[in-house]
Amino acid sequence: MPLMVTALYAGVLGILGVALAFHAGTGRLKQRISLGTADDVGLLIRVRRHGNFTEYVPLALVLLAVLELNGTSATILHLLGSTLLIGRVIHPVGLSMENMNHPLRFLGTLLTMLVLIISAVIAIWQYLTAVM
Repeated sequence: MPLMVTALYAGVLGILGVALAFHAGTGRLKQRISLGTADDVGLLIRVRRHGNFTEYVPLALVLLAVLELNGTSATILHLLGSTLLIGRVIHPVGLSMENMNHPLRFLGTLLTMLVLIISAVIAIWQYLTAVM
């Protein structure tokens, strides 16, 4: 069974991940810092934008793939995938030096966590209903 919905979001999020990695890498080149951040706040923010993405997106995509393999409707998959994508786009915008409590940072985190929790609960529910 092809994972077409997951493939869409994995592809788009893959491009976003590369963009965030490139942004962090150019910051390293500009500051001539190859390892760590040397207490450079601007570089730290670039690195954390990419790091936060890599900490949460893989798990979300695995859960999305599990749900798709289990036959979850395309509508639910697209709702979860688009919510994840929106959260991952706005989170780095909100993670800035000017305002560390920016509402977009909070909203991006919230959307990502909701996708993870909802996807995990659906996956557990699918398992329980299949074995009982």
